[in-house]
Amino acid sequence: MNLITLDQITKTYADRLILQQVGFSVQDGDKIGIVGVNGSGKSTLMRIIAGLEKPDEGQITPMRGLRLEYLSQQPDLPEGATVLEAVLHGHSPLMRLVRDYEMAAVLLDDHPDDPALQNRLVQLSARMDDTGGWNLDHEAKTVLTRLGLEQFSQPAASLSGGQKKRLAIAAALINPADLLILDEPTNHLDPDTVEWLEQYLHAFKGALLMVTHDRYFLERVTGIMLELDQTRLYRYEANYEKWLEQKAEREEQALAVEMKRENLLRRELAWIRRGAQARSTKQKARIERFEKLEQQSGAKNNAALDPAAAATRLGRKTLILDKIGISLGGRRLIRDFSMIIDRRERLGLIGPNGCGKTTLLKIIAGLTEPDEGSREIGSTVKIGFFTQESTAADPDIRVIEWLRQTAEVIQTDEGSFTAAQMLERFLFPPALQWTPVRLLSGGERRRLDLLQVLMQAPNVLLLDEPTNDLDIMTLSVLEDYLEHFNGAVWVVSHDRYFLDRVVNRILAFEDKGCLRRYEGGYQAYREQKDLLLQNQADPAQTADTAADQAGSGHASHQTVVRMTMNEKYEYARIDSRLAELEQRLQTLRRQADESASDYLRLQALSPELERISAEYDEAMARWVYLTELAEMIDK
Repeated sequence: MNLITLDQITKTYADRLILQQVGFSVQDGDKIGIVGVNGSGKSTLMRIIAGLEKPDEGQITPMRGLRLEYLSQQPDLPEGATVLEAVLHGHSPLMRLVRDYEMAAVLLDDHPDDPALQNRLVQLSARMDDTGGWNLDHEAKTVLTRLGLEQFSQPAASLSGGQKKRLAIAAALINPADLLILDEPTNHLDPDTVEWLEQYLHAFKGALLMVTHDRYFLERVTGIMLELDQTRLYRYEANYEKWLEQKAEREEQALAVEMKRENLLRRELAWIRRGAQARSTKQKARIERFEKLEQQSGAKNNAALDPAAAATRLGRKTLILDKIGISLGGRRLIRDFSMIIDRRERLGLIGPNGCGKTTLLKIIAGLTEPDEGSREIGSTVKIGFFTQESTAADPDIRVIEWLRQTAEVIQTDEGSFTAAQMLERFLFPPALQWTPVRLLSGGERRRLDLLQVLMQAPNVLLLDEPTNDLDIMTLSVLEDYLEHFNGAVWVVSHDRYFLDRVVNRILAFEDKGCLRRYEGGYQAYREQKDLLLQNQADPAQTADTAADQAGSGHASHQTVVRMTMNEKYEYARIDSRLAELEQRLQTLRRQADESASDYLRLQALSPELERISAEYDEAMARWVYLTELAEMIDK
């Protein structure tokens, strides 16, 4: 069944063409993901489908009686409503019935012998049976609980921004809909909640149209991908993985056609320059053909985001956190946390919203003082902090003027680059560089903030939710950049794919301000966490493990921690060993980059690069073990 059809939709903002003759249809049961670079018109397209904006041209034909639910990035909640009332807002009669029943139940608790109240409650209970109010009330509270909102009578206006987004998600999910439109539903959700939402939407019977940067989410939920690219729309019958393959094939074909067009254009240009002595009809036709070829835009090889930035040398001493503790609003966020940040640290911070992840980054950055403990920083450390908020204070300042406040020119491994050149590398063409910051899309502002941080030439990067509002293309290149970044990276993210790509250690916020370290990315963390939970759920296994430890003399309270002479010798020299391997890796990677077009040279370099990389990883793992062992001895 066809739910809605878009035909020849065109939309322009401030002389900037966003959508050009876009058309597609949504069938019952379709699960569609929309992708494209920031500013390509994804949110605009969804608002047009939802009827919140009008296209400049084209037609939208919905099915008669289409029930449509739309979740925006900035949800608008009803004024004066409680959490439960905001969710039930689309069910006004049922909402009033549920509210009346709960009020009557409260009054009857205070006056249990009042026959009028008893009769009133019986009547309301019967109406709840007849109208399905019990089911709606139960579903609303279940969804709210799964989204971390358990105070149903709390005023919705008192919620944080992230909580309001989750409340809006709950409202969209429980309203009956033939077509559910979700704009960045995974922002502000922790990984466990994202996994629950995956399962919920996978089982959803209606059609789904959504924008999200969460690639695992796209892979597991969608079966159709719509790509917005340079005002045009391309449809793929594929999930995320297959879309990548089909997109690559399409671009290769388009580039081949463009190369043929350019070759023909060069031949026609040569003929034009030779000049035609007589303007015959044939010659005039040839001139007209040249003019048409010249006007054709052709397929463009999309400029890849290239975040090359200056790098500041990082000395041996980085950052030391010693017995850090902090509380907020009477709640313990961090308790007795100590850590030495390694020069090549790749660490992801995870935990429920409000647990203290951002607070810890602010302590590392020196923006927040801990209640307990101390922070030491090396003289060569230069911190770049990518926060959740845009740092452009003046919304009317032009993009290039704002960036020049950070640096006019920067030095990179590839040479000197001006602010304008760096903006072009970050997909801000000259026309967009002179646009006021307030006219950028949310994703374009995040991309600009990212460039501003990288232009500071940091050697320690703190990234607070970098995946929010960034498009998939930008995320992919950021991941590649971080892989080769010659410094430490600490990242707070709910994006499981991003964590798997970027980090090799997880720092998880657990009960009562305790932080636990897990080796590996997000998937490795989940496997280790599941194993711990299984052990806790199986008392017999836990008892057997404890008995084994006691029998072998390894019970935790009996263990004496000490270093052998070989370990002391190794610990004294492992920093210099890591520095040597790091320098060798940089040299090999530079040689590989310089030999990108020389297949034989690359083939010769690959074994050595793999060997040194493996040695470095092994030495790093050994450094972690020895450092933690030394810390235990010091205690």
